[in-house]
Amino acid sequence: MITEIDEQAAVVVRREVRIDAPIDRVWRLHTNVNDWTTWQNDIDTARADGPLEPGATFRWSTAGLSIASTVYAVDAPHRILWGGPAHGITGIHEWTFTADGDTTVVRTAESWDGEPVHADRENLRNALDTSLASWLEDLRTAAENASD
Repeated sequence: MITEIDEQAAVVVRREVRIDAPIDRVWRLHTNVNDWTTWQNDIDTARADGPLEPGATFRWSTAGLSIASTVYAVDAPHRILWGGPAHGITGIHEWTFTADGDTTVVRTAESWDGEPVHADRENLRNALDTSLASWLEDLRTAAENASD
């Protein structure tokens, strides 16, 4: 059972953002996979057939890559961990949400390993960093502009 990102992976990227919105709103936006395409500019398709709970798999696509992610852990509304293989890369992605008054601090950490990553480590690290920065900014914008 996977319980955290792979700290020994070829690429590990961490990012965080403070969002001027309550934790429940941010969590709902982030974990409603079926609505990702309405607020995430880089997500082409996204589909979950049920609740995000350990063992559940959801499918999504971004940058021409089709990805099937399995949920490894959930502690709503504070943490979710998912991952799986895609195109030779094993990715593990952790998201944590911390209420700070009326704001929410979102931290993400993702590890990538596999032959494609070892072959082009720096470019893939940059691509992952850019992707996470964009995801967090899209989440911040959507949460701050939403109403409950």
